[in-house]
Amino acid sequence: MKYLNYVFIIIGAFVAMYAKKVADQNQYLLIAGIVMLMIGIYRVSKTIPSRNDNEVDSDSEND
Repeated sequence: MKYLNYVFIIIGAFVAMYAKKVADQNQYLLIAGIVMLMIGIYRVSKTIPSRNDNEVDSDSEND
């Protein structure tokens, strides 16, 4: 499942770059590439723990 996020990022980036490079830009293709890129980035960032969570845990352990 982790690799699916990276596939979304890579495919989304290539689609967005391809749509931007073509002389006759297809706006829908560009939007689809950006959406895939953002979905991949969002899913990867969900797995990274927040700094605030760590601070709250360490504060409660000191009490």
